Amino acid sequence: MKTFTASAAAAIAAAALTLMMVPAQSGSDADLGAAIDAVKSASERFRDVKVALAEGYVADPGNHCVTAAAEGLPAELGGMGIHYLHPELLQLTATEPRVDGNGTHTDFEKPAILIYEPAADGSLVLVGVENLVFKNAWETAGNTEPPVFAGRKWDLMEDNPDTASDEAHGFAPHYDQHVYLMDDDLTAAVQPFHRSVTCEHHKDH
Repeated sequence: MKTFTASAAAAIAAAALTLMMVPAQSGSDADLGAAIDAVKSASERFRDVKVALAEGYVADPGNHCVTAAAEGLPAELGGMGIHYLHPELLQLTATEPRVDGNGTHTDFEKPAILIYEPAADGSLVLVGVENLVFKNAWETAGNTEPPVFAGRKWDLMEDNPDTASDEAHGFAPHYDQHVYLMDDDLTAAVQPFHRSVTCEHHKDH
């Protein structure tokens, strides 16, 4: 397994952000609901974070708990939480000048990233999962369209050199997709942030 650095962890957490809520693009609610139910079932064992660690997931060394407000976005969008990452599934190859990798993993029943919300009692509550694939690796593998989850194209994160901001948040161009596991409307379950997730009980190092 490649060494997973704090800088890469911070960058992956940042790269999970998009600047607007994007509606589901195609596919039926029944398809999306069934896909989310399958992810919930497959992820049940990860409710115990010790199981995640035993299966190769790595806690963000920076202990970042991501919220929309902390990123300068409307607080009502909610948060993400703390990211636990699987370096082998992401196949990271570089952290400078941008985080890059060869991973093309899209299986949400064994996701590359788990997302936990800090609870008041100090425990971690599994609230979502995420997959991330690098655009170059994805296209090199022969793909001509973005990955799709239940009819929804994943979000493309790619820096625009004509703007002052870094739309890819320190990453090479990539696609990512979140799936939140709480009982909620289906559109909210596949957005970058979830309004029910909070970092209120997060304790910094």
